[in-house]
Amino acid sequence: REPECELVMCRNGLDVSISCTFLHCTIRHYSANACLLPLCQLHGAAVTTVEGIGSSKTRIHPVQERIAKAHGSQCGFCTPGMVMSMYTLLRNKLQPSMDDITQALAGNLCRCTGYRPIVDGCRTFCQETNCCQANGVGNCCLSGEVNTEEPEQEKPQLFDKNDFLPLDPTQELIFPPELITASPQTLTFQGERMTWMSPASLEELVQMKTSNPKAPLVMGNTNIGPDIKFKGVLHPLIISPTQVKELFEVTQTPQGVWVGAGCSLSEVQSLLEKLVIQFSEEKTELFKALIHQLRNLGSQQIRNVASLGGNIMSAYPNSDLNPVLAAGSCKVSVISNAGRREVPLNQDFFVSFGKTILKPEEIAVAVFIPFSRKGEFVRAFRQAPRKESSFATVTTGMRVFFSEGSRVVQDVSIYYGGMGPTTVSAAKTCAALINRSKPWDDENLSRAYDILLDELALPPSAPGGKVDFRRSLTLSFLFKFNLEVLQKLREMVGCVKKYSLSVSNVNVYMTRASQQDADPSFTQRDPTQPAGHVSNNQSEAVYCDDIPKTDGELFLAPVTSSRAHAKIVGLDVSEALQLPGVVDVITAEDIPGKKVRPFGGYTEELLAATEVSCIGQLLCAVVADTRAHAKRGASAVKISYEDLPEPVFTVEEAIEKLSFFEPRRVLEKGNVTEAFKSVDRVYEGEIRLGGQEHFYMETQSVLVVPVSEEKEFNIYISTQAPSFCQEAVAETLNIPSNRVTCHVRRIGGAFGGKVTKTAILASITAVAALKTSQAVRCILDRGDDMLISGARHPVLGKYKVGFMNDGRILAADVQYYANAGNTVDESVLVAEKIVLHMDNAYNIPNLRGRAAACRTNLPSNTAFRGFGVPQSIMVVENMLNDVAMVLGRPIREINMYKGQSVTHYKFEFCPENLLRCWDECKLKSDYSARCKTVDQFNQQNRWKKRGISIIPIKYGIAFTDSFLNQAAALVHIYKDGSVLVTHGGTEMGQGIHTKMQQVASRELHIPPSKIYISDTSTNTVPNTCPSAASFGTDANGMAVKNACQILYQRLEPIRQKNPKGSWESWVNAAFFEKMSLSATGFYRGPDLYIDWDKMEGEPYAYFTFGACCSEVELDCLTGDYRTVRTDIVVDIGRSVNPSVDIGQIEGAFMQGLGLYTLEELKFSPSGLLYTRGPSQYKIPAVCDVPLQFNVYLLPDTYNPHAIYSSKGIGEPVLFLGSSVFFAIKDAVAAARSESGLVGPFSLDSPATPERACLACASPFTQKIPASKPGSFKPWALNI
Repeated sequence: REPECELVMCRNGLDVSISCTFLHCTIRHYSANACLLPLCQLHGAAVTTVEGIGSSKTRIHPVQERIAKAHGSQCGFCTPGMVMSMYTLLRNKLQPSMDDITQALAGNLCRCTGYRPIVDGCRTFCQETNCCQANGVGNCCLSGEVNTEEPEQEKPQLFDKNDFLPLDPTQELIFPPELITASPQTLTFQGERMTWMSPASLEELVQMKTSNPKAPLVMGNTNIGPDIKFKGVLHPLIISPTQVKELFEVTQTPQGVWVGAGCSLSEVQSLLEKLVIQFSEEKTELFKALIHQLRNLGSQQIRNVASLGGNIMSAYPNSDLNPVLAAGSCKVSVISNAGRREVPLNQDFFVSFGKTILKPEEIAVAVFIPFSRKGEFVRAFRQAPRKESSFATVTTGMRVFFSEGSRVVQDVSIYYGGMGPTTVSAAKTCAALINRSKPWDDENLSRAYDILLDELALPPSAPGGKVDFRRSLTLSFLFKFNLEVLQKLREMVGCVKKYSLSVSNVNVYMTRASQQDADPSFTQRDPTQPAGHVSNNQSEAVYCDDIPKTDGELFLAPVTSSRAHAKIVGLDVSEALQLPGVVDVITAEDIPGKKVRPFGGYTEELLAATEVSCIGQLLCAVVADTRAHAKRGASAVKISYEDLPEPVFTVEEAIEKLSFFEPRRVLEKGNVTEAFKSVDRVYEGEIRLGGQEHFYMETQSVLVVPVSEEKEFNIYISTQAPSFCQEAVAETLNIPSNRVTCHVRRIGGAFGGKVTKTAILASITAVAALKTSQAVRCILDRGDDMLISGARHPVLGKYKVGFMNDGRILAADVQYYANAGNTVDESVLVAEKIVLHMDNAYNIPNLRGRAAACRTNLPSNTAFRGFGVPQSIMVVENMLNDVAMVLGRPIREINMYKGQSVTHYKFEFCPENLLRCWDECKLKSDYSARCKTVDQFNQQNRWKKRGISIIPIKYGIAFTDSFLNQAAALVHIYKDGSVLVTHGGTEMGQGIHTKMQQVASRELHIPPSKIYISDTSTNTVPNTCPSAASFGTDANGMAVKNACQILYQRLEPIRQKNPKGSWESWVNAAFFEKMSLSATGFYRGPDLYIDWDKMEGEPYAYFTFGACCSEVELDCLTGDYRTVRTDIVVDIGRSVNPSVDIGQIEGAFMQGLGLYTLEELKFSPSGLLYTRGPSQYKIPAVCDVPLQFNVYLLPDTYNPHAIYSSKGIGEPVLFLGSSVFFAIKDAVAAARSESGLVGPFSLDSPATPERACLACASPFTQKIPASKPGSFKPWALNI
């Protein structure tokens, strides 16, 4: 379970230690992605996995311990990768800086924690341990700022550094001595369809390549590997020249440095950094530009294996390095049987997509990087969807050479990536800039912008989309280059004026979490040590795919539709059945029971038989002896279609064709129509919210094991709803539910995405197990998971609002259209929750909300953390934001609920804690003063702007469908006094097992060490409800409490007889007195309801309240932003476990930040999901954590409606990520005012750099001519 690489996500992190004689016998440790590093390539290397650095059976490593104690593990699936990245850093640098740590973790993804606790655990190794930056203080002593907050010792701490194991390098594994003396030797590995050869010398390599010119050379496998894995590309022969020493040699000349083409990008970066120190500034301009690009190219794990030569020869059009190398007049030395030659890296080198001018048999040996000259300036710029570990949208290298002591241009070279199928030269623009009669100045540059715009034209349907944005970036980058060059020229003549160019480049995460006082009754257990987290760090935690393979076990790979709306004319499986290892193909005809799953009055086919309604719909499944054979078999299944007319993809198309899932929901209070007649002003607007992929670290996973008797099945599955899966499998196989047992030990993240589709996949896998009489495993690849399982609903929100001049909103009419996809799933329920939450924190006397689930030909969308609420409230908050912009004043506070209040569905509640959260957030964030500081900053900066926003949340807890608000638990006490607890909730990182352990500890009055939480299974606790709606602890906690109280009361006579006895003596005595030491607990939750006809009800047990203030800094030229600070205040009652709840708050906020600012699902015009993996779909990484991140739990609050006066917290805070969106919008408004644009403007969610940049309406974006709608076919649909 491993860091994300730029191209693929894989599971296991490695530390690879290498000693090379041609690298001066230096032993270096490299973190690497296991999925990209071929085993054949590791000859001569020492490989360490997370299991090798420490375990509970020997000793845990300090890295494992500190991440665990800092609460850096929730679901735990990503933790081994985090551990290995940090471990590798410490092997190379015993006392790293914070910058080292953040660089090391940049390639790791986590969907649960929000990264803050991981960074906190790792920063305990930091050499800056006494610095404010490392300790998480807002102001830094190094910057001269004074910290006015409470002293460090008064802050609540989530862990005690004094308890940590010391880091002792003498106890680490040594590099095997026999590998140091090993000599290169020719290696050949023969596979089923592929041969891998590794030559021992350059001569042998040349001979191999001459004989096999089509055979690819593999160094880092970052290009060939993904092609093989995801595109099915077959290379009969692969040549790996990792033993050829000439490819790694570095030679320095008076003109520059020759770098071996086989050197990894990490080695190149290290080399260049040393040369920058060694030589004068004027000679290292190109080196520094390359270093700038290398720091953000891929991740540390990728740079450790990707080679310089491979990066060049891949010839990717959006390469980070090639434009800089070309602009810097670099060249490549190549060799073949015909001899050696040097080829310049220029506009002629890159021929077409992925192709260069080199002949197939030629091999790149070295790359020449020249020294820069006096008067020569080189710069590199890039913009990417995410700041780190992301392919660039546009990248550039620019070089200018001036006559000595003047501004006269002698030479200019400008290259761009991302502006065509190859790296392109702006030759005409360069020619215009070389004007020996005119100096380099703004006037000269102004003409160049127009030439550049004409020279680098992109058609509006260009692959990759973002055409207007990409074209504007070319201008913005040239402008940035101009500013930097002018600054350099002014410095040369003694002027010290500085130009403010881009977002502050700060890599230290100043984070803090403030705990509420824990309940004194929980002092028996340290509330900051969640159960099972140490095992997560050691990779000892067992997930579904970790279960050992049984004899004869088979693997299932699904076959999905490639058409969005078509009849199935033919299904030919003959070729698949003839492939090696393929056992069978499962079709709809093989299903013995129900072939559909009912939901919400509609049905969904398990396997489509006659017609498909989206790309990605399940058609059949191939069963084989291995995963590779199953996938190969799936790709061999031939399906023929007959397209049906007019597929529906967008909500606009659905509205036009009245394509809805019924019922559509309406809630109204007051008289909206009449109220509009009496207001001072009326405004109408809309906002579009994109969908969001769950991106749980563990993909959909199921293992079905048939038991030999009575058609019985054990199912090991990653699901939030084991009973739902049990019922689905039983009905599919036409057997009773008592023959199906679902087991869930833990889930590697879920967020609502492991309920409905999981049950369908389990049912299909069970059919395969029934038909073959063998255990069958199905583990979806990331791409298949994203294609099949659905996402958060995209929503179009339209509103009409009536308000008074003082800011009071008197009427609002809001219409929501949710893109449900091809099946109903839970879409109608999502639409219901949308209108139930549309009031948020505001008392609008006349309010109407309507919501419709639109039926389209996209993959069916499903539940996602928040279940429609993040979309619902976002529309309303945007409406309030527009009203505030019309009036030019803040209006949120004046419209909030105050005093005893009634919602728009006639539910009474008290908003006191909502207002307390709001006031506390303003106080803790110093909101008023910072608003003034932001205004001052914006007045002083033209191309950087700051924005600040504060947003409230009122979130209803529990299921609106009352029958789901129940839970059961089973508690056993054994004769030795140990206690076994089983409950109906599933552990997916939210800490429910930890809290259930605490509940049992409190009720039985015994230490938690005596209590063990068993896996959730349907044979111990039947008829469970899904772990969802932030109600898991509320319901299951009460059930565990009930069972423990029964047992404790049952032991009362024993305690009375022996009041001074021990727990063990009481239990033993009870056994001999024939008392039952087992009890079932049950919780019958509140009777909640909503009457849609009367438009009234009590749909929630209570509300969780919160408020969040965020400040951002925006680069108006590129749209890049940085969250400077976030302060969150949440009312969660009396927290059962503050450290767990703070983790939930931080994780939810970061997921919300991703939803509203970063994550984009892109579909082709034919309905195919483009973004099917981490290379295309970006979730927040370490670089996206707010620079200062403060979480506060509202003190002195209680909640009589939940266990121990706590509150549900899993979902509510996700919406508060929108505070970053509105802060960006505030910054954009400041930028627009520079162009004379004031008042409301459109900014859809997510507020990506593209949308933010174009909304800023800078002079450069305004230069881009608009494409006429309807005159072209867009690259992607506007969903």
